[in-house]
Amino acid sequence: MGEVVKDEYQTDYVAGQDNINILGLDLHNWVFPVSALIVVAFVIGTLMFPGQAKELLDGMKWDIIARFDWFFLISANIFVVVCLALIFLPVGKIRLGGQDATPEFSTLSWFAMLFAAGMGIGLMFWAVAEPTAYYTGWYKTPFNVEPNTPAAADLAMGATMYHWGLHPWAIYAIVALSLAFFAFNKNMPLTIRSAFFPLLRDWVWGWPGHIIDVLAVVATIFGLATSLGFGAQQAASGLDYLFGVGAGINVQMAIIVAVTSVALLSVLRGLDGGVKVLSNINMGMAALLLLFIIFAGPTMSILETLWVTSSSYVANILPLSNPFGREDEAWFQGWTVFYWAWWISWSPFVGMFIARVSRGRTVREFITAVLLIPTVITAVWMSSFGGTALEQIQDGIGALASDGLTDVSLAMFQMFANLPLTGIISFVGIILVLVFFVTSSDSGSLVIDSITAGGKTDAPTAQRVFWAVMEGAIAAALIFGGGADALGAIQATAISAGLPFTAILLVMTWGLLKGLSHERRLLIARGEL
Repeated sequence: MGEVVKDEYQTDYVAGQDNINILGLDLHNWVFPVSALIVVAFVIGTLMFPGQAKELLDGMKWDIIARFDWFFLISANIFVVVCLALIFLPVGKIRLGGQDATPEFSTLSWFAMLFAAGMGIGLMFWAVAEPTAYYTGWYKTPFNVEPNTPAAADLAMGATMYHWGLHPWAIYAIVALSLAFFAFNKNMPLTIRSAFFPLLRDWVWGWPGHIIDVLAVVATIFGLATSLGFGAQQAASGLDYLFGVGAGINVQMAIIVAVTSVALLSVLRGLDGGVKVLSNINMGMAALLLLFIIFAGPTMSILETLWVTSSSYVANILPLSNPFGREDEAWFQGWTVFYWAWWISWSPFVGMFIARVSRGRTVREFITAVLLIPTVITAVWMSSFGGTALEQIQDGIGALASDGLTDVSLAMFQMFANLPLTGIISFVGIILVLVFFVTSSDSGSLVIDSITAGGKTDAPTAQRVFWAVMEGAIAAALIFGGGADALGAIQATAISAGLPFTAILLVMTWGLLKGLSHERRLLIARGEL
């Protein structure tokens, strides 16, 4: 007989027990109204006073960067170390939902959904623009390396991979695993506050939990708006490139309205009929586009770039992760800090979405799939797109070589222009951006609705419709308020929303480790592990 261990993580709280019913809606008594008020006030204020909003956002961004750049970098490093440790620790055998639980989705569909939600638009937007920016010196360079040199090419790929590799997926994995464990193994509501039960116990169902969930909603919706803003800019640039329709604010607004409308239809179809179908379509189209780039582009150069990307990433991951004594402060503050804040602001959304579709997976299987496999695929993607662009620049081919990086949202299409079937692959690229756009909005509204419904996953559809509309409205407000510098306004919101949630993630990490350790002792005592 093993040691008898009491399950300390039992609670009588039921998801939605503090909800109120108004006009057929099922809303958490505090989280929904406070979150909705903040979001609506932001949209109205930005539209009414765009100049002042831009100035305020920009000031907040640079103040946070100057004061807390070290905090973002150290926190992200902690998340990576913890995730890698979980793969090898004995708690890796714990299964989400209980030791007898079985996966709800096939491995392929599961992976397609988590990858589409986790990266999507960002990979399309930055795969060409980021390494090109570093190589050409468009905006500073990592370690102040001399632009347009072989060293700059190698470091451009390694630094790009650094921003899209282990660190973002570790951030997602911590949130997703925390939510899945406490929801499926401890029968707590599927909401951010549940992960804080080891620290706050039943206080988590009171005002401390309300604050945590409101911060999660705000971080999520502004993180989503960041990506939707990028998507609108890139789709507009692509349409203008192909059809000459213009790429101004009006076109971007029209794209947001159109895509939000499609996202609403997907929301009405639910998880299986909407997000799952679109995610599978996404992955199929992305795979075909990737294969085309590899075989129609400089194939051998891409394979060499894959090795360069991987080796440069491994060689530079520790120096790039060091926040102290950097000579390239302007670069890591302008790029790395933004990326970490963006991933962190996205983490409630991506984490909860991954949690919802991950019942039945072991902790080890979960971390391996969420952390390592996407990192490998991202390396292939970045090497193919970014490597092809750098090859064209070095050979003096195309607009990126002759004109440089004039518009980051147009960079991918300028690279496509020097490949066969330019019009077709450019059109596929636009469609892919738009479908990623839809899946992000759709799955984001599902997640935010769950938080604002007290952890319920079967709340009325009208609530998800409200949040889908709000996501589009914030993206539109940021583009309108930012004007010519819409990209800066979008980045500022991600950084501002990401700062408070970074502290929440650190506490969540501690609670997860404590919860998993307790669960292992409990399962051993019961003879189940």
